[in-house]
Amino acid sequence: MAATDNISVLVLGAGELGTAVLEALAAHPQRGSTTVLLRPSTMTSTDPAKQAQFASFQGMGISTLAGDVASGSEDELARLFRPFHTVVGCTGMTYPAGTQLKLARAVLAARVRRYLPWQFGVDYDVIGRDSSQGLFGEQLDVRDVLRGQSATEWVIVSTGMFTSFLFEEFFGVVDLAKGVVRALGRWDNRVTVTTPRDIGRVVAEIVWAAEEVGGVVFTAGDTVSYRQVADVVEKVLDRKFAREEWTDGMLEEELAKDPENGIKKYRAVFAKGSGVAWDAEKTFNAAKGMQLQGVEEWVKENIK
Repeated sequence: MAATDNISVLVLGAGELGTAVLEALAAHPQRGSTTVLLRPSTMTSTDPAKQAQFASFQGMGISTLAGDVASGSEDELARLFRPFHTVVGCTGMTYPAGTQLKLARAVLAARVRRYLPWQFGVDYDVIGRDSSQGLFGEQLDVRDVLRGQSATEWVIVSTGMFTSFLFEEFFGVVDLAKGVVRALGRWDNRVTVTTPRDIGRVVAEIVWAAEEVGGVVFTAGDTVSYRQVADVVEKVLDRKFAREEWTDGMLEEELAKDPENGIKKYRAVFAKGSGVAWDAEKTFNAAKGMQLQGVEEWVKENIK
C-alpha cells in the first residue's frame, strides 16, 4: 500500500457514526485525504446545525462531495466512488432495502481498492439468514458479494451495538425513569458494545495504519452480561434497580403480534444470545493496545 499521503478516503454519511469516523480520520497522525459524501440538500441547507457541521468539517480539512446514496443509481454512485482509494460506509439504518447491496456493487464497479461497508454491528455470519431481523439477510448478501471477488480489499468491523442503546428507554434494557434493568433472554446472556467515538478510532487505525487487516475483524468497548449491566448501574448510580427478565419466548410472542416493529426484531435477536457477543481480549483493539470505553466508564460520563 502506498503512503497515506496518496490514500484518499470517502466516508458515506455524517450522522452520529459518520461524524465520529470523520473526526477520528482527521485526527489520526498518519492521516491522508478525507472526503464526506453528503446529500446536495444538506450541503445547501440554511439550517444552523447543518451549517455548523459543514463548517466543522472544513475546519478539520475534510472535503465534501454531493451525492445521494438512496436515490443514486449503481452507475452514478460508481462514478462518485471511482477517484477514491477507500470507501467507508457509515449510513444505512433508515435507507430502503437493497441499499447496502447497491453500494457494495457500486464500490466493486468503481474498482475501489478498499471498502469498509456499513456492518458495524453483530456477527451476521453466526446469526445467519433465519433471523427475525430482515436487514441481516441483506448484510449477508453483501458479504457474499465481497467474498466472491478479489479486486477490492474489504474489512468488516464488528462492533456490537452502540453502548448508548443499552440505556435507551425505547430499547428496554435500562429504564432509568422506572428504575428497572431488563435482561434480553437470560441474565447470563452477553452483549458486546462499543461507542461511536471508539468505532471511529478503530476505523481510522485500520484505514491509515493497518493495511494488513482484511476480512471480518472484531472490536469491543466492553462485553458484559445483562446481570453485569444491572450491577454496574446500581454501583455507579448508588441506588437499587428492579430486575426483569424478558425471555426469548416472550419477545418472540411480542414480535409475532407486531412483526414489522424494528425494535422488537432487534430485541428478539439479542435475546437468543448468538452472534451478539465476543471476548474483548480477542479483538482488534486489544491486539493494538487501544483502550476503549467500557460500560462503567460510559455510565459515569453520561448519566448523572
